[in-house]
Amino acid sequence: MCGMHALATAEIADLPRDVDALIAIILEQRRQYSAVLESLRQQLAKLKQITFGSRSERLSLSGQALLFSGSLPIPVPKEEVAAATHVAAHERKRRPGRPALPADLPRVRQDYDLTDEQKAGFDRLVRIGEVVCSTLDVIPQKVFVIDHVRAKYRAAKDGRISIVVADAQPSPLAKSNASAGTLAHVLVSTYADGLPLTRQERIFARHGITLSKQTLCDWKLGSAEKLALLMPVLKQHVLGAPVLFADDTTLKLLEKGRPTARTARLWTYVSDGARQDAEGRWRHYPRAAYFEFTTTREAIHPSRFLKKYYGFLQADDYSGYHATFRTGRVQHCLCWAHVRRRYVDIAREPGASPLAAEALQFIGRIYRIESRLKYAPPDERRAVRQAETVPLLVHFRAWLDAHYPSLLPRSALGQAFAYTLSNWAALLRFTDDGILAPDSNLVERSIRPVAVGRKAWLFAASERGGQAAAVVFSLIESCKLVGVEPYAYLRDVLQRIDQHRVDRLTELLPFNWKPSSELHSV
Repeated sequence: MCGMHALATAEIADLPRDVDALIAIILEQRRQYSAVLESLRQQLAKLKQITFGSRSERLSLSGQALLFSGSLPIPVPKEEVAAATHVAAHERKRRPGRPALPADLPRVRQDYDLTDEQKAGFDRLVRIGEVVCSTLDVIPQKVFVIDHVRAKYRAAKDGRISIVVADAQPSPLAKSNASAGTLAHVLVSTYADGLPLTRQERIFARHGITLSKQTLCDWKLGSAEKLALLMPVLKQHVLGAPVLFADDTTLKLLEKGRPTARTARLWTYVSDGARQDAEGRWRHYPRAAYFEFTTTREAIHPSRFLKKYYGFLQADDYSGYHATFRTGRVQHCLCWAHVRRRYVDIAREPGASPLAAEALQFIGRIYRIESRLKYAPPDERRAVRQAETVPLLVHFRAWLDAHYPSLLPRSALGQAFAYTLSNWAALLRFTDDGILAPDSNLVERSIRPVAVGRKAWLFAASERGGQAAAVVFSLIESCKLVGVEPYAYLRDVLQRIDQHRVDRLTELLPFNWKPSSELHSV
């Protein structure tokens, strides 16, 4: 107690005796405490939103937000409010109907006719047409056994007798009785549909097949290691893109001998962009996803992957990319969706500052311009951005600069403004080149199945399992990017990869893949 009393006495002795100086100290401390309280309030509201709230980032912005926007006479775009009101009214009028059935689905014709008793009730009947009503039918998982019958001969040549058996490859895996179709089914169920092996075990059991979780795990790992032959050529393709999207997410790693799981990482890189050919026509670069598994989130991992890359990197502001940007080989294009998300989190809170809603209106205008350019060639896209988006962003920057000094730096809104301003050059970069996108949603869509899987199968049981996940996620997500059905692709590639020439493995990548004639034989 004596020590604490002495410390308090020393602190009091350090205070100035001037009243105005004391008032300034008190006001500064109140400002700091207010910033801390505001930050804690924002964190609590965000936790409540994550736990109990909607996941959607859509907001219903009303004109009320603009009535009390502060004293600075900087005009705010009001078209967003009218557009939001129009869309909301339109959505209220819409009524859900029966979904259209795809024309390319296999069809079975089932004919109906009047009964003999109904026909007898008429003097004469002339058929003038037919009425077709289509229904969607589903046959659950079909399980069967393929007996691979290999002809066996007693052969004689030059007086010597031998036994000759016809070649066959019943399973892509040595000493396994799983066909390529079964292996593909396990991979797609795990990595595309998020089904843990325990559930797959129960599904097989309903069909009368006893398969242990360990057997399914061995099939999954063995298949992934065979498919890993494609990873070097897939990586080469991704690193050849004019535009590269990047993101990372967590994956729990449960290692043998450790009582708790550690947090590993799956890094995702997606190729995109376009180049002009000799005739000046734009050619879109084939999209593909490459996943890399690492046990840490150290900056060395993206630096190593991007060591020889030249082009644009569309990613967030993770500091691990900064060393790559400093080389000058890679230009950073920051994601406007990340910026928007910060203001959405603030604007959805009761009593939130109207500045968050106003910032969202600026960002909304950017995306309304982009919606008109979805199918435009890159040169046209750049021209429109220069004519319309750049003046809008100049206005937005002036608005940010004017309001930022009035915000508490540690508040959520102050941090959102600071993030926007400190990354302004990277946020503006998409307006300089038509092959760029305003956000990184492309890679976020590719990485989303990992989050779905985490909730189902929870963790990777080893580094080998993490590497397997990276391989299969790479191929399945690459299939989705180019509209290829993942099961058909994996089944065909697993059957062919052992016989395929090593110098032509690029033919088996999803964007080059052509199914073999045997694919539909069963």
